[in-house]
Formats: sequence, C-alpha cells, structure tokens
Amino acid sequence: MALLEYEALSITLPGMARPVLDGVGLTVSAGEVVALVGESGSGKSVTARAALGLFPAGAEVEGHVRVDGTDLVSADAPGLRTIRTTKASMIFQDPRAGINPVRRIGDFLTESLRVSHGWTRDRANTRAAELLAAVGLPDPARHLKQYPHQLSGGMLQRVMIAGALTTEPRLLLCDEPTTALDVSTQAEIMAILGRLQRERDLGLLLITHDIELAAAVCDRVYVMYAGRIVETAPTAELFAAPRHPYTAGLLGSSPPLSAPNGPPARLTPIPGAPMGLLDSAPGCSFAARCRFARPGVCDQSPPPLERHGAALVACHRADDLTSVPDALAATAPNSLRLEDG
Repeated sequence: MALLEYEALSITLPGMARPVLDGVGLTVSAGEVVALVGESGSGKSVTARAALGLFPAGAEVEGHVRVDGTDLVSADAPGLRTIRTTKASMIFQDPRAGINPVRRIGDFLTESLRVSHGWTRDRANTRAAELLAAVGLPDPARHLKQYPHQLSGGMLQRVMIAGALTTEPRLLLCDEPTTALDVSTQAEIMAILGRLQRERDLGLLLITHDIELAAAVCDRVYVMYAGRIVETAPTAELFAAPRHPYTAGLLGSSPPLSAPNGPPARLTPIPGAPMGLLDSAPGCSFAARCRFARPGVCDQSPPPLERHGAALVACHRADDLTSVPDALAATAPNSLRLEDG
C-alpha cells in the first residue's frame, strides 16, 4: 500500500470556471522521493496541502487522499489531528512566514511535542537540540534561545526541517523548500533533506517549478498543468523521452543539466500564459498553447491519462509524438516531432 495516495481528487471553488484540481491521481511510497512540477498556478501547493487535509475554505471536494490508509477527505477532527501530529509534516517555501516572529526557536520546535504528545519541557528541548544538530546547525543550545530575526534564511529553513521531523513522521511534504534561498544554500538544504530522507526511510513529495532539481533528486516525476496530471514517469524515462508537449516545453525553457562545449543552449519559453481559474476549455487545457494541437480533437474533449511505454500521458497526440534522443538539450518547439502528419 502506498504511504500517500491521491485517487481522482477534484477540488472546486465557488464561482470558479474550472476545478482547482481535476481528477488528480498520485502516489508516494515509503523511501521514495516524488516530484510534482509545473508552472505557478498549476495547483501544486493545493495538492500538497490536501495531504494534510488542508482544503480551501468553501471548496467542494471529490475523490480521496489517503495517508497511511486514512482517507483525509472523510476523516474527522481526531483523525486529521493524528495524521498531522504523527504521520505527515510539511516544509513551506518561506520559513519566515511559518515561524512566529515574537517567539523563540525553542518554543516553535517544542510546542507540538509538549501539547500533542505530553512531553516535559526538558525532554522536548533535548529532542529539539538533537534535531537542530541533525540539520547542520552547530550550536543548538544557543539557537533554541534565539528569535527568528536573528537567523539567516538558510538557518531558518533548517529550523523548519527540524520542526517537521520532531514527531517522527513517515511522510514529508516539501512545498518549494528552496525558492527563497541562494543557489549554494539551496544545494545545502537539498543535501540535508536527501540525507534525512534516506536515514529515516521517509516518503517525500517535492513540490517545485524547478525541473532540474526534480531530475537531480527524485525517483519519479508528475507533471501538472491547470489542475491535471498530464504526464508521469520514472525520472530517467521522463527526461530522456518526454511524451507530452507541455513536459517538453518545460524542458526546453530550462537550462540543460549538462551543457555541451560551445555556445549556450538556446532556451525557448512556452508561448502564452497558464490557464487561470476563471478560464475554462472543453478540451485539453494546454491546447491553446500547444503547436501540435489538432483542431476539432484537442480543443473538444479532455484527453485521458493513458499508458505510453513507461509513462502515463494525457495527450490526444501522444501516439503521434516521439522524443528526439537529446531531448534535454532541445528547445521546446523541437523537443518533440510528429511521426505522421
């Protein structure tokens, strides 16, 4: 059984023209690192929050989200509390927004242990100091007494990781955990997460718009567009042979992981803008931006997510499109070619 499982999850907000999430299916197993990638506004963060039962106010929710077998869509308050305090934790992208600025770091790290688990202050402080050391902060006793404004962004993100691990969760949800950090600090944070994930055999869901980061650290990748999963595959297969034009567009608009000698690769942005919640389309949500879209087909009915080789792809033309061998180095319009017309 998967540690985290989304089954046909749809979330609709009042007054919106389309669902925020539309039939999402996704799994994460223990010891596995899975990425969810896509442009801003595609529904990635809503997906992550659903794994804690944090659904938007007033939303109509259909389908299922299960964590360690518990369905969060139908769970009662005690059930949700158990999941949030023992099974799953989240690391947010902006640590300064997640830590009370007028309370000490020690208060932040020990609150859950003392309130939800009944630990004494001394026992909780000892545990918090151990975790601060585990995430690479050299003087835990001093940091426990400090306020958030006394720590750098990278140090605060380490505190957030420590906070997420205080109750020994089995599932770690990382929502853009390195976005607000400089490049070198990003690498350090991802190294810490990778080490802790391996040591503790955690299931980890990484929410990111950085497709190169997903390639470097994840076992499988889900690609989301306008609230739908449009492609998923093991990381190596997806990057070597993207089958959906949107996936190829993301690759073509990002610098290659390893550039050959010579001039830098030319990057080609995906044309147009992502679909907003006030926009809707009867067919494929990517059709208006896709140069392979076939009028009368792609713009009329949404494509189902179907298997094509090692991947699951939601594209009417997936059988007509194949990836060129050097897909990672290709630009978006040329990273796929038509087989027949």
